[in-house]
Amino acid sequence: MSLVVVKVGGAVAGDSADAVLALGEVHEVCVVHGAGPQISLEMERAGIPVEFIEGRRVTSPEGLALVRASLQRVNAALCDAIGERAVGLFGDEIGLHAKRVPTLGLVGNAVPTRPAAVVEALDAGKIPVVAPLAEGPLNVNADEAAAALAIGIDADELLFLTDVDGLLVDGRVVDTIGVDDASELLAGGTLQGGIIPKLGAAVTAARGGVSATIGRTAVAR
Repeated sequence: MSLVVVKVGGAVAGDSADAVLALGEVHEVCVVHGAGPQISLEMERAGIPVEFIEGRRVTSPEGLALVRASLQRVNAALCDAIGERAVGLFGDEIGLHAKRVPTLGLVGNAVPTRPAAVVEALDAGKIPVVAPLAEGPLNVNADEAAAALAIGIDADELLFLTDVDGLLVDGRVVDTIGVDDASELLAGGTLQGGIIPKLGAAVTAARGGVSATIGRTAVAR
């Protein structure tokens, strides 16, 4: 049975349980989820500036507390929706590693990690549902956390469930893009917003031996 890591965006978390369960019928499945819209809303309510640099959230100590609270709510709701097979996990509690990025505050670049709690859940036929915090604690972009975890646990595939159709180039969805072309596109500075970390994470996964798909776009090695 192949192992699939599914990255679920915060904007689609509430509607993703059926897709996760369907995959779970034929694959081992590990879920990594975000909570982007929820975090931004809570920060705005608290009067904390919402700032992104190249698609990544700048995180202060006050902001990190809201990040955790938002992730907790999404994690609990997603586990409830998936049902009894779900095992809710937080990356900073299970040993997810990251290298801090000082210019972004309490933010880290996820590095490939093989948390025992994830492996044990998979071995028990469960679906680990991982919130993207790393030891520190550090806020980690969920796309990057999914790629690092996929490489670390030797997954066969990384799927991004998102509210976009895929990578858009000149207004059209790209069906397949090679890692070199994707890297060149990222370096060119023409992409904006959340597709930047998604494509970057897909490239990382593909170069690490894990097939990656964003919506309808396959990132080929």
